[in-house]
Amino acid sequence: MGGALGQAPVALAQEGAQEGGINDIIVTARKRQETTQNVPVSVVALSAERIQQYDLSNLERVAATTPSFSIGRTPSGSGATLVLRGIGSNTTSIGLEQSVAVIVDGAYYGQGRTINEGFFDLGRLEILKGPQALFFGKNATAGVVSITTADPGDKLEVVGRAGYEFAAKQVYGEAIVSTPLSETLGIRIAGRASKQFDGYYRQLGTPQPYPTIDRTSTAVPGGTTIHTSGPAGDGRAKEAYIRATLKWEPTDTLTATLKANYGINDNNNPSAGAVVYYCPTGALAANPAIPCRRRFESSANRTPIDIAATQPFANADGHQGNQYKSWAINLGLAWTLKDLTISSVTNYNWNRNTFQFDADGVSRAGAPGVFATEDSSFHAFSQEVRAQTSTGSFWDAMLGGYYQSTKRDYDAWTVSGGLENSQATPAYRRYLANQKDSQTKGRTFALFGQLIVRPIANIEIAGGVRYTSERKNSYFIEPYSHPIRVEQGIFLPGVTLRSNQSFEDWSPEATVTWKPIQDVTVYGAYKTAYKSGGFSNSGIYSRSATLSDFEFGPEKARGFEAGIKTMLFDRQLRLNLTGYNFKYSNLQLDFFRSDTFAFTTINAGSARTKGVELEFQFAPRALPGFDLHGSVNYNHARYGDAPGAPCWAGQTRSQGCNLVYVSATDASRPFNPVTDAAANRQNLKGLPTANAPDWTGNLGVSYEALLENGAKFNFGVDARYSGSYLATAFGNPYTRQNRYVSLDASLSFTTADEHWQFQVIGKNLTNRWYAIGGVDTPNTGSGTGTNIGIVADQTGYASIPRTLQAQVTFRY
Repeated sequence: MGGALGQAPVALAQEGAQEGGINDIIVTARKRQETTQNVPVSVVALSAERIQQYDLSNLERVAATTPSFSIGRTPSGSGATLVLRGIGSNTTSIGLEQSVAVIVDGAYYGQGRTINEGFFDLGRLEILKGPQALFFGKNATAGVVSITTADPGDKLEVVGRAGYEFAAKQVYGEAIVSTPLSETLGIRIAGRASKQFDGYYRQLGTPQPYPTIDRTSTAVPGGTTIHTSGPAGDGRAKEAYIRATLKWEPTDTLTATLKANYGINDNNNPSAGAVVYYCPTGALAANPAIPCRRRFESSANRTPIDIAATQPFANADGHQGNQYKSWAINLGLAWTLKDLTISSVTNYNWNRNTFQFDADGVSRAGAPGVFATEDSSFHAFSQEVRAQTSTGSFWDAMLGGYYQSTKRDYDAWTVSGGLENSQATPAYRRYLANQKDSQTKGRTFALFGQLIVRPIANIEIAGGVRYTSERKNSYFIEPYSHPIRVEQGIFLPGVTLRSNQSFEDWSPEATVTWKPIQDVTVYGAYKTAYKSGGFSNSGIYSRSATLSDFEFGPEKARGFEAGIKTMLFDRQLRLNLTGYNFKYSNLQLDFFRSDTFAFTTINAGSARTKGVELEFQFAPRALPGFDLHGSVNYNHARYGDAPGAPCWAGQTRSQGCNLVYVSATDASRPFNPVTDAAANRQNLKGLPTANAPDWTGNLGVSYEALLENGAKFNFGVDARYSGSYLATAFGNPYTRQNRYVSLDASLSFTTADEHWQFQVIGKNLTNRWYAIGGVDTPNTGSGTGTNIGIVADQTGYASIPRTLQAQVTFRY
């Protein structure tokens, strides 16, 4: 007879659940099932119940509730930046993989556009802070977000959920059916769909003229045509996701879990959340009629209809939009013997992103308007196999291997500068300023292992290492550039850049864990991590550019972490304290230069993050259902020696823009005002990294009351505090975001038979606007590296305003 379906350990231990006290949460931070209190890792674990309580159905919502974790969505480049403890990859290059790795059901997803995935019907979600090289795929120099989707259970489960969010007039629904098909086989099918009938941001754009001049040389005049550019959309979106899971347990020792999912996310303006929030003059340089302020409002325009009719991947009516499609298949195998488990995770995932947007993000008149389209796709196949023992005796060991093959295709078309060329062939190039075509193919092979010894009672010493070998082959070409831009030296079309990169790395780590008593864990760890180098597919090639402007080297981290985790007063109080100090070298940063509309990817030197995190939870047995929780976090994230970093637009010599880029072998030198007209580089030493407040914290309370008729009433309130920080990676003081507090709350009522649940969920109830990343606004700022500069306007990718949603759930 086969194994009993669905008998894997659940996320929440039930001991004490009816008597108050604190339940355990099971995590797999070391690929072993351990409680959050026993694992020697700094981890934030969210149970399925917590995720449902606040409808944390995407990573942005998770970040908005988690101190020291932030996610900023952007309309182009990588699509997002994920930041933990002040370390993350910025957004303007599609070639950068994230420093915060996302792992879904054991498979690595490294693309920023992963935030567009629908993460719903989850078993648990774990956020592991700091370098994580040994147990998770690759490229986890800042941390890991590990997501486990729900599996079939051993009985029929039917869930229907519907809700309405009032700010964006969004309707959404979920449907889940899970049932055993036999004693050994179960199936679970889950789907979610939503549609907004309004946007979160007020759009201030107005119809604007966009003139084009049909000519091929600055010396030859041409005829002018006035095109009309209407206001862009408000960012409303619609999405649909479906996931199917088959779980087969033919014997007590073998488990096979097959998951397949498909999703589509579509919105009518990918830059709707881009807000110009600081202007040196108090008004937008591009259009003084548009307010420059920290409000939930922005402006942009559609591509003129007659131009959109020729531009590849543009909507016929010129409206902006972003469409993300993805599908994946994941097979997990586990063969569990008495003291040995052999596991395998095979994954293939694909996504395609197409967008059309107003690239300068401002409703403006004239030739400086920029209208861009992109078509990019990503394929990844990976295979991981590991074997690990679980004797619990003097020693245990783990050994594994990892393989990944990737392919990224990138194509983009940009209309700008009022350029027109009626002689261009094919005809779609008539209004183009530039066209880009790039590809990167990658291969990764890794071996990893760990040995755990327990020399005396209550002491565990673990040491391990991951060896990684990678190869990336890339090309970049601008198939077409307008002749005037070629004449000006801005673009150099028809030249193919080819890159063949190889990387090798050893990433060791060691941990000592001491459990003096049952509910106290003390640990210290030395950790390293590695993120491979790569190629900036979305760069720009000009006469002054070289291959080194597209290639960038690996990013590495090393340092120490120590902590104590305690359960006190008969498991009524949880107190955890963590301290850490990590140094990062060769940080990968991509810079957007607003005056020339160009991109540069660099390794920016070093940075160090050090800090202390205190978290607590109080759940008195005298008051079952009551839970008070919170954290206080201090994080000091500053650059070390980081010469050769680009200057922000308008930065003067006295403000630190006093180095000059020379070549790949001599990236910077002291500025010489006698021989150099202007500097273009700075040293970031001592400046804070992006999105790195010194102080963050949260405080929350929840209470679940059992009514006389057996029904349940639950409420929760959670506040999140962030100190001030810079929203840019390049030290621009004008991007400073002031401290803020955001507040979330939920109310729910569950019937006695637990078939029906009614919820009201509010997020950011304080309605705080805050920037999460940003850039110099295109075509603003001047005098960079001189004695007198004009600071660029600042565009920030902002938070979601106050939302309130009503939700009803039926369970059977």
